Formats: sequence, C-alpha cells, structure tokens
Amino acid sequence: MDELIGSVTATAAVKGIALPGAPADIASAAFDVDSLVVVSILCAVEPILGFELSESVVRTGGYSSVRSAVDQLMPLVEAQWVSKKGIKT
Repeated sequence: MDELIGSVTATAAVKGIALPGAPADIASAAFDVDSLVVVSILCAVEPILGFELSESVVRTGGYSSVRSAVDQLMPLVEAQWVSKKGIKT
C-alpha cells in the first residue's frame, strides 16, 4: 500500500491536487489509480513472491482509490499464492 500511496502523492503533486496529510486518509481519498501503476508495483513484488502474477489480478481501467486497489488485489494475489505455493497465509 505504501508504494501506491507514494505514487498517488507524486501524481497529485505534479497535477497540483491537494491530498490529505495522513497516509490512511490518502489511501481512502478519491483519486484515480492507473492500472499501469499497479502493474508496475506488482512486477516489483513478483520476485518476493517467487512467481509471476497473472494479469487478471489487475482491473482494467484502474481504481478509484488506493484502498479500492488494495481491497481488490489482495484476495486475488492470495488466491494465486495458495494455488502456486499451496499455503494459505
């Protein structure tokens, strides 16, 4: 989530958009999170997971907030983890 918040903060700064100060508030704030940003972050996570994630975990068109991205992604990433590793976290 920190990487997504960082991306949103950087994009907002470039566009001159004011965001709340606290990370939890930024995560919940309405802000378009591009699906390509999410893909790039997931690519960085794949070496940690030890396998390549399916493109299907990322919703085409992006997300309306960091929180909506994380809430949608986590169950799908976990399902792929269980499928590949056979271990439920």
